[in-house]
Amino acid sequence: MKKNVLKNIGLGIISLLLIGGVAFEVKMMMKPGPYDEFTRCLSDKGAKFYGAFWCPHCQRQKALFGKSAPLLPYVECSTPDAKGLLPICQEKKIEGFPTWIFADNTRLTGEIELQKLSEKTSCALPQ
Repeated sequence: MKKNVLKNIGLGIISLLLIGGVAFEVKMMMKPGPYDEFTRCLSDKGAKFYGAFWCPHCQRQKALFGKSAPLLPYVECSTPDAKGLLPICQEKKIEGFPTWIFADNTRLTGEIELQKLSEKTSCALPQ
């Protein structure tokens, strides 16, 4: 009987720790990223980032934005089999990744520094 009580207490403590850990992770995921406003501004200014899921340069470009990367005005260009371009990227004549297209229809290709994106769009970088 005593062993069952101790076992139940132990399981209760483990359950509380697991629930607490999950709650902490959820809270951290909901915390805004440092570039949230910057990425929103890029989108508001008409900038679009064209890339491919398999492209290492695109992954590094996204990494510059940290937790704010999901807010990027990103357009996936690759077909699921990674063998072709989706029609939207064919229409925009995307020839390399990453490619940024701005509201004035100018383009920048390759990994672009945040400062350059800021200058191009007049979006302020966080201090």
